Amino acid sequence: MILVREEYQARFDQVLEPLARQIEAEIRNLLEGEPRIDRIQARPKSVERFVEKASKSSESGEPKYKHPFLQNQDQVGVRIVVFYLSDVDRVSNIVEKYFRTAEAKTLVPESEWSFGYFGKHYILLVPAELKSESWAREKIPTVFELQIKTLFQHAWSEANHDLGYKPETKTLEPDDLRRLAFTSAQAWGADQSFEQLFKKASC
Repeated sequence: MILVREEYQARFDQVLEPLARQIEAEIRNLLEGEPRIDRIQARPKSVERFVEKASKSSESGEPKYKHPFLQNQDQVGVRIVVFYLSDVDRVSNIVEKYFRTAEAKTLVPESEWSFGYFGKHYILLVPAELKSESWAREKIPTVFELQIKTLFQHAWSEANHDLGYKPETKTLEPDDLRRLAFTSAQAWGADQSFEQLFKKASC
């Protein structure tokens, strides 16, 4: 993992940080004047998180990522946070007109009886015009990850990640997991209510 860390650190410093700034500026320009956008943020995956992810093993004990620099598609991640559910669709349509999509999916819990993570995720190709000629070509990722979420989806996912995915965090008890599901249900309900109110006010 030492070689992986050193290689990713070089990519982070030389390419990923400036590429994230380029992508963020491009998306800000693309969405300029669009209403009800709370934030647009692009950043590279941290060195520690990349190394942690690259070192994961499968259930059989084999390395999960044999080619971590090719298999990890979120070396640069972008997040767009909007007000209402209909804004997710509106912004998604604009993004899809400009960027070439490698993968798109709307994440929802597996059952209508359960609650958890919600959000729109894309894997998008990095446009050629955003790649500097001064960057080493082999260090430039071909894709980046984009998430589009409402304010409530964003708030819940950030808190959930902080509580449940840090190594130093204690394992949550079943009732704690139920509390997380309950807060997800509340966020889902808030999104539904605000969407209905927004549509009513817009008529």
